[in-house]
Amino acid sequence: MELKRNQKLLFIGDSITDCERAKPEGEGLFGALGKGYVSFVNAFLTSTYPELGIRVVNKGISGNTVRDLKERWQEDVMNQKPDWLSIMIGINDVWRQYDLPFMKDKHVYMNEYEETLRNLVEKTKPQVEGLVLMTPYYLEANPEDEMRKAMDEYGAVVQKIAEETNCYFIDTQAAFNKLLDKIYPAALAWDRVHPNEAGHILLARAFLNKVGFDWSK
Repeated sequence: MELKRNQKLLFIGDSITDCERAKPEGEGLFGALGKGYVSFVNAFLTSTYPELGIRVVNKGISGNTVRDLKERWQEDVMNQKPDWLSIMIGINDVWRQYDLPFMKDKHVYMNEYEETLRNLVEKTKPQVEGLVLMTPYYLEANPEDEMRKAMDEYGAVVQKIAEETNCYFIDTQAAFNKLLDKIYPAALAWDRVHPNEAGHILLARAFLNKVGFDWSK
């Protein structure tokens, strides 16, 4: 287990991370961490490693793109002084190009996405003990689907940044693909983006596996 006693673990991202968390501070009271994978990570850590006293903070905001993260980074990440940081962003950067095709000002194209995410990672990594990059995903089994293909390309950028900056990397699309071999996408997410409890558990397990969670405890 790579998380240590009394460390602060902060998650930042879009609606998948947000998942109805408390505002402005997503931590503390019952339900404050939301209803998604962040709350499940916290529950597993608390129930399995109570002696560590890990402090989990949720700073996801629904609808965010990497452009939005840049604007609030100082307040919601740097000022929080986390020991560990997890970033999952990119779904809306891609999605807005498809559901709002004529609103170009809301589109975050590949060059901006890569440059912005890389800058955030590079300036933050020296300040934290661990930085985890999670790819965006789209719950579509056909890799040739136009939006799925675009999402995979953004995911490849996340992997490249993770490798070049020596960050922890989680391929969420690959994790979901194992389910999509057996389960129709609509059974996991009505819009192929916002997953049900099974999808959030999958994300939580992927994160915990990456940080060395011992499932035999």
